Amino acid sequence: MAPPPPLVVVGANHRSCPLELRERLTPLDAETGPVLDALRAAGFAEAVLLPTCDRVEVIAAGVAPDEAARIAASVLGARAALPDAAILPLLYVEAGSAAVRHLFAVASALDSLVIGEPQILGQMKAAHRAAADAGMVGSALEAALGAAYGAAKRVRSETRIAERPVSIAAAALQLARDVHGPLDRCTALLLGPSEMGELMAEQLRRAGLGRLVVAGPAAGRAAAAACRLQCNEAPFDGLGDALAESDIVVSSVGGGRVLLAAPFVEKVLRRRRRRPIFLVDAAVPPDIEPAVNELDGAFLYDLGDLERVAMAGRATREAAAQEAWRIVEAEASSFERRLAERTGAPAVTALRRHFEAVRAQVLAEAPGADAEAATRRLVNRLLHDPSEVLRRLAAERDNSGGCAPPSLDAEELLRRLFRLERDGGGEGQE
Repeated sequence: MAPPPPLVVVGANHRSCPLELRERLTPLDAETGPVLDALRAAGFAEAVLLPTCDRVEVIAAGVAPDEAARIAASVLGARAALPDAAILPLLYVEAGSAAVRHLFAVASALDSLVIGEPQILGQMKAAHRAAADAGMVGSALEAALGAAYGAAKRVRSETRIAERPVSIAAAALQLARDVHGPLDRCTALLLGPSEMGELMAEQLRRAGLGRLVVAGPAAGRAAAAACRLQCNEAPFDGLGDALAESDIVVSSVGGGRVLLAAPFVEKVLRRRRRRPIFLVDAAVPPDIEPAVNELDGAFLYDLGDLERVAMAGRATREAAAQEAWRIVEAEASSFERRLAERTGAPAVTALRRHFEAVRAQVLAEAPGADAEAATRRLVNRLLHDPSEVLRRLAAERDNSGGCAPPSLDAEELLRRLFRLERDGGGEGQE
């Protein structure tokens, strides 16, 4: 059995390539099929195209690293209308064991801009499915990707790498869940749309938020934000009604005056019969009076509070990453060991067949021999071929002036020592 084709990864990520250029290199979802077709036409038999917000990678097998880099640069560069020479310096190339470890680290979110981010594994599986549908996944990639998913599962289950939020928006989401649990029955109100406010709103919606409403003192801006977020707009002059229906409030007006004073929020809480409200003051200067946090049923956090939660999450993930890397290294080594064992198995099978054939031959030649004579004859017969080959290798070394002959891999040396044929047969002489 031939060894499996070596794994090769060629890509551009947040460390190797500027965002603007990376976006030009990264195919859209609809372009995945044509790019895979181009890779196949250029020489890839097995390849997976992995585009994410952090990277665009070609994961392949059976192609030399330099050739893989040249083809990837040409295919991705064609989309960006850039020459190969402009792209090649921005690409990293990993091959063999380094490629295996890189693949496992990517699947485990250890190579992401945000360590532990949960989206990468789903993106990798989607890329895997697209390549399989295109007929670009063979046994080598199937085995490597399956093992990478196993490593990622261990990292998720055995470390705390994804337990704590690491961004302000993620911190807001986590705290909202702490207050309300699942968000599918919750309504969120975005006051005064801003970049930070809309980012938090998007985070809530991706987490399953039931309903989103936008309101603001500038009606035009609120309407535009509602259009962007594909949600309803509430009139700002009916803010009390909107608040009474809201379980989550993100305020980001920042006009320099208090929008939500404690007495006003107290009235809203009474209307809600003290059902809790989670409030985020994302405005500078603040929109919400700090005294609101003292009200029964109100949970108020400002940007400083969220940043402290995020910093604690980053510290937790950095500590967990060390244990996660140990898992990745162990899983990668185990995968490569299994490949090596599988590669050597046919030679071991051939050796067993050879020994059994010699044993049967010895017994047939001396059916009446006693055990001592038969076993001595068997040992001599089994050692004859290896002894001859070792003497020949020694002679080659002497004839070359004391230099060792070219090195042999373990399987080839075994086959030469016992004169094993590739089909598993073999002959020996006494």
